[in-house]
Amino acid sequence: MDEDLVTIAKTVKTRGLRGELVADLLTDFPERFDNLERVFAVDADGKTSELELEKFWFQKGRVILKFKGVDSIEAAENWRNCDICIPESESVELEEDEFFDWELENCEVETVKGEKLGRVQELVRTGGTEILVVKGTEKEYLIPFAETICIDVDVENKLIRVDVPDGLLEF
Repeated sequence: MDEDLVTIAKTVKTRGLRGELVADLLTDFPERFDNLERVFAVDADGKTSELELEKFWFQKGRVILKFKGVDSIEAAENWRNCDICIPESESVELEEDEFFDWELENCEVETVKGEKLGRVQELVRTGGTEILVVKGTEKEYLIPFAETICIDVDVENKLIRVDVPDGLLEF
């Protein structure tokens, strides 16, 4: 597969006797499953396999997946702990000032004065303002991902410029 993949779920365990898998949702757009026919499963070794989605449903904040040809608990076990992905071209269109988590990862972060702070390791969802975890050479910074602080987000050039309030970087 030449195109980059975007992870939308991660299988965590088998369910029932008919080859179903329970997966954690890793998308803000669960409705995307409505029109999905095929997905790609990427295992821990990076091996990618194309699977056809037979049916799915949501249960307790997770998604239950049933793939065609996976009809037993033993067959489903082969797909446990896999990232369930779609091609990047099928990802949901975002507004101009919205970003996917994976687009922010590895972005260089620098202050408006040009001081390099490090690279984004991950985006942590807190239920309020998301937090950028920025790994610097000497320490880790937790920077709120807010428009007033992250004033320039350029995912194409992998650069985020921040205007941090006094004291934020001191901890």
